[in-house]
Amino acid sequence: MRIPALLLALAALAGCATTPPPAPAAVAEVRAPVTILIGVDGARPDILTPAVAPILSRLAADGAKAAMQPSFPTKTFPNFWTLATGVRPDRNGIVGNAMEDVARPGERFTMATDDPFWWNTAKPIWVAAEEAGIRSATMFWPGSEVAWGGSGRPHHGVYAGGRHASDWQAFAQAITAEQRVDTVVDWMRRPAATRPRFVTLYFDDVDTAGHEDGPDAPATRAAMTHVDAAIGRLLRELAAMGQQANLVVVADHGMAASSSERVVALDAIAPPDRYRIIEAGPYASIAPAAGQEAAVAAALSRPHPHMQCWPKAAIPARLRYGTHPRVPPWLCLAETGWSILATAPTRADTGGAHGYDDAAPEMQALFVASGPAFRSGVTLPPFRNTAVHPLLRRLLGLPADPSLDATAEPFAPALK
Repeated sequence: MRIPALLLALAALAGCATTPPPAPAAVAEVRAPVTILIGVDGARPDILTPAVAPILSRLAADGAKAAMQPSFPTKTFPNFWTLATGVRPDRNGIVGNAMEDVARPGERFTMATDDPFWWNTAKPIWVAAEEAGIRSATMFWPGSEVAWGGSGRPHHGVYAGGRHASDWQAFAQAITAEQRVDTVVDWMRRPAATRPRFVTLYFDDVDTAGHEDGPDAPATRAAMTHVDAAIGRLLRELAAMGQQANLVVVADHGMAASSSERVVALDAIAPPDRYRIIEAGPYASIAPAAGQEAAVAAALSRPHPHMQCWPKAAIPARLRYGTHPRVPPWLCLAETGWSILATAPTRADTGGAHGYDDAAPEMQALFVASGPAFRSGVTLPPFRNTAVHPLLRRLLGLPADPSLDATAEPFAPALK
């Protein structure tokens, strides 16, 4: 009886010696907050209501909100580039959605232009972040497709020396709001080494509906509700993975109601063979034909109902516009709600437009910020959109840049 008992005891001891100790409980990853810049094209501050945008309204209550003044011209590309660079259009070189440059005769900038020549004057925040070792990703943003700093002719579409965010997507309107959010979520699920710390996310839905139906139309409010829901989807996914985020939600401009009954026809002011229209709409940028400078000046300088025109050197200082070489010789600005077109429209139409005086109430832009860096329940006084880039620098831990057109001072009451 003793031997079997001893064998059993030895066997038990051997089992204890060879059985590995239990594994320690998994430790959840502690994630540092990321900064996410969200652009909602064409969203006015007055669209921020619980009925239309419940998610953003809650974010505003938990953080800060303001009516933000855009830069002139109140167009998409000039203002999204100003938000990204901290430099107003008259300095950053993107002076319109369409423009020309004497250094590139015969060429014309459009919203599809990705040649760095047009963009290299001012550095976007994602490039500044990358240079500081902060991995960035852009889920659309006007200008984010550009190989910033690049030059020369593209080789298989690639410009020499250019730089993007570490991850970026070429804009395609067919990619839904939900798919855009899911791309950002997938980036956030990566291992820390390849996970971005700064992200941009862009939605065009509100602007598209506003142009088609007008700023106060049910379709425009529905578009805002759709974008709001997509932002809610993003927040839920971030919360599920324990990812804190400082969200900065901005618009490029507002929107005013427009109508084919409120049009100034340029061909009724001067024969069209005397000038070339670079851009038309809420404002018109005009270049006289060779030898027609005096005739065009005489025609445009006269008083015109619902429109005021200036030679480049006399553009009002309040617009902070007119020194860049790409600004055409003449600027005509329509009264809010009116349009300046080459000729009178031939069919009735209503909708929305932007491009008016940047001080017009209808042109003011949405701003909401929320996250661990922000105080709760702060309504900021209006500020110019050049301050957004300095705010992003502060959130990312980048040093202030004195060459910019603003500082982060407007946000001092909202920052912890």
